[in-house]
Amino acid sequence: MTQGWALLPAVVLYLAGGVREQLSIPETKNYIYGNIGHPVKIYVKMHQNSPLLTCMDMELSQTEIVDPISLWIGPNGKHLRGNLMITNFQAFLSGSYICTLTYKIISEETQKEQKIYNTYTFVVFGYREPNYVYQMTVRFTTESCTGKKNSQFFKLLMRILDKIISDLSCHIEEKSYKCHFLEIPKYGLKDELFIAFQVKPFPQEWKATCRKLSVDSEEITNSKVHQARDRIEEFFLKQTDILKHEFNYIPNIHYVDHSFKVIRIDSCQPGFGKNDILHSDCASCCVVCDPRTYSPDTDVTCQACLTVHDYGAKTCP
Repeated sequence: MTQGWALLPAVVLYLAGGVREQLSIPETKNYIYGNIGHPVKIYVKMHQNSPLLTCMDMELSQTEIVDPISLWIGPNGKHLRGNLMITNFQAFLSGSYICTLTYKIISEETQKEQKIYNTYTFVVFGYREPNYVYQMTVRFTTESCTGKKNSQFFKLLMRILDKIISDLSCHIEEKSYKCHFLEIPKYGLKDELFIAFQVKPFPQEWKATCRKLSVDSEEITNSKVHQARDRIEEFFLKQTDILKHEFNYIPNIHYVDHSFKVIRIDSCQPGFGKNDILHSDCASCCVVCDPRTYSPDTDVTCQACLTVHDYGAKTCP
């Protein structure tokens, strides 16, 4: 279906004001009704279709109305009639969609007609899933914080983890370790390695996937990163057997039971950001940046920029 607005009155589908083909209304319960008192916020995933925006409120939809006419004005200023569905949603389609419903009330006694005008505002935002990165930490006891064996162990461990997830187009980054001595009740002093690293997708590979599929590929890459996270977690759950085999020439380094911890770190694509105050209905989403804001490649939030007038800005001119 062509990208843009799809208007769905009785049995005719209109695209951008013109008849494209004869269709019946889709069988769906995904209707969004207006509210005279305040704008209705709607979040549409990129490249997906919006719900059916209905130019009336819920109360009015339960009554008979005479000669109803719906007139929409969208962000591009075009006028369209009927109920509205936005197809193949893109960032520039974000904005206010204002509908005026005109209908008549006819007096049963006098048959006198009175025109009623109701205005409804729908504020539509495009959103994308955040990109996942997993921050992981783990601890090992060691015989001493001095010597080369800790460095050898760390490098070998990172190579093993990279190998475990290599077929998922993921890799290990931000890897580091430090050695500390701890005083543990009933056990006295012990030296321990504190190891930290991140699991990420290879940027060039998931971007190539996005271009090939011509869609946003967060779901694909997030699924792979999540699989990588599960594999690494399973690896550490089986540490006793695995380390005995892999590190038999590095004695006295042992996994600390239950020390493996994971935190998910979200990031957004350029032009999108997270704001759980403005977008509490979609708090975990990366929502398209509003006009007068922008988000470059490395940010998770949209920053102020008064010279930006469009949705989804990636730079501040």
